Amino acid sequence: MRQVTLALGQTSTGATPLEQPVPVYPPSLQVLHMPPQDIEARLVVDAQGKVGEVRVKDEAQADPSHRQFIEAVRAAAMRWTFVPWRTQQWAADANGDAHSVGDHAQPFEVGYLFRFAMNGDAPVVEVRAKPQ
Repeated sequence: MRQVTLALGQTSTGATPLEQPVPVYPPSLQVLHMPPQDIEARLVVDAQGKVGEVRVKDEAQADPSHRQFIEAVRAAAMRWTFVPWRTQQWAADANGDAHSVGDHAQPFEVGYLFRFAMNGDAPVVEVRAKPQ
């Protein structure tokens, strides 16, 4: 997730993965034993924690086999869910005690790197968060 500057008295929670099904290495490409294929994607997550869009770097220039990896990423990532990202605003009362004066969930984006590789005849898919 991109870094966000919070205002004085604000806290933030969530934006952590709940479910992350791993993409399936396209079966039709396994027999080709291609070199590792990396797919960089940005997931657009709504205020409820559901992925609503998957943006893939250089998708328009991808060749047909690379597009199959992109579609595998998209199919899996669209099923991902996250703890909603919430921000809370806190204020002190006359006694100096803090109280929540506002709380809301909001959408966010997060980057991931998906790597498809073959280990002998076994497909391997690795997923890791991509720092901004």
